[in-house]
Amino acid sequence: MMGPSCQPSPLADSPHLPSMLITRPGLHPFGMSASEEFWTVNPATETRLASYPMMDTEFALRQVRRSAEAFTSWRERTVEERCELLLSLAKTLRAMSARCSRTMTHEMGKPIKQSEAEMEKCAWSLEVLAEEAPEWLKEEEVKLDGEKGIVSFEPLGVILGIMPWNFPAWQVVRFAGPALAAGNAVVLRHSNVVPGTALLLQEAFREAGFADGVFNVLITGHHSTEYLIASEDVRGVSFTGSTEAGSRIASLASKYLKKSVLELGGSDPFIVLNDADVPKAAQVGAESRLINSGQSCINAKRFIITEDVYEQFRDAFVKEVQSYIVGDPLDPMTDVGPLVREAALRECESLVRDAVKKGARVLTGGQRRPGRGYFFEPTVLENVSQKMKVMEQEVFGPIAPLVKVKDEEEAIRFANATPFGLGAAIWTRDTERGWRLGRRLEAGAVFVNGLVRSDPRMPFGGVKDSGYGRELSKFGIREFTNVKAMWACRA
Repeated sequence: MMGPSCQPSPLADSPHLPSMLITRPGLHPFGMSASEEFWTVNPATETRLASYPMMDTEFALRQVRRSAEAFTSWRERTVEERCELLLSLAKTLRAMSARCSRTMTHEMGKPIKQSEAEMEKCAWSLEVLAEEAPEWLKEEEVKLDGEKGIVSFEPLGVILGIMPWNFPAWQVVRFAGPALAAGNAVVLRHSNVVPGTALLLQEAFREAGFADGVFNVLITGHHSTEYLIASEDVRGVSFTGSTEAGSRIASLASKYLKKSVLELGGSDPFIVLNDADVPKAAQVGAESRLINSGQSCINAKRFIITEDVYEQFRDAFVKEVQSYIVGDPLDPMTDVGPLVREAALRECESLVRDAVKKGARVLTGGQRRPGRGYFFEPTVLENVSQKMKVMEQEVFGPIAPLVKVKDEEEAIRFANATPFGLGAAIWTRDTERGWRLGRRLEAGAVFVNGLVRSDPRMPFGGVKDSGYGRELSKFGIREFTNVKAMWACRA
């Protein structure tokens, strides 16, 4: 059974992409020849958007060298001067919001209202960073038995960011903003699902006044990854993506002795206790599962409900899910757009088949939509068990499994019975109870009565198979710094 929907309309794609991207065969927008090209595809219509020449490895490494040269002067600017440019970037991103939002929606299918919200979050987070970075990077004095000690936070050099497609602007700004504020240069190897967004971001950095090379975009294939990490000009790697890919990146970073931060997959528990505000929990739970069409590392992915309120939550939750409008992501009324590619659609079908075969019951949805586009119906499953794939792995799609548990103790056991540890939510009217149980959850972030999200003022990252290191806040800004200890000894 489906909720309201609106059919995708034919989209005039090319006019919304940067003019530099509409290329002739063999001509790269950076002026190089290219032997390999690829096309981006609109997941709502399955039509081609634009072709992009691929940088070869040698050319990509020359771009890294340019960033290393730019770093030598960028690092000499005061943190206050760097933050002034971040404020300029925030202003520029707001001015470019319509272009960037539409390009994101074309390339990966995000509903346009969510693309616009993402752009605003990028701008706001840069303003927060510009205000807080001078304090977060301030030298700290340490008393040493009458001698003076100073801890300073100095930039490392060029930081390579390897970013995914699902939040094409925010994930870039989330890692690049703090790295740049700390005095590093940044090279972005974005997902080739969203090259148009990547190049628009580079355009924004230039318009905001950043010198050439301080923020540099590479359009290249996976074959170049090891060469980039191995480059003597790269001093750190920030990766966001799957656990499997993260393991490979961590191995390469370790091989070449490069600092790395990994933000990987999640299978976030959403725990509803017997004293929860059930209608509110159902409302926020549906939003948390379906935002970005279910394609977020911090989507709620496993709904764990105590038996006292299970039926009440189930009925309210299904009603909420059925109210979401699925359809043309350019329509401002749309809540759920397409999945990013056909393979993701097939994976969701496979997960539901596996669950049903092993005893699960489909309460709503459960199949792809007919017609063009990679649309999958928002789906709720009950009678699920740990032996089902939908509970074992990270689910990147609008599928919500419900689990009934006896009490809070069983809820915590179920929540921690996963290799992942990114985010978690607990719903209870007793905040102290929420804090107490939250401390027992194996996760990088726990929200009591709220939607799991990232915020520039708080650290973001996971444990276990969800990665290591932190982004955002004073903890994130210091990840790619040399934490230098200096002593002033008696003469």
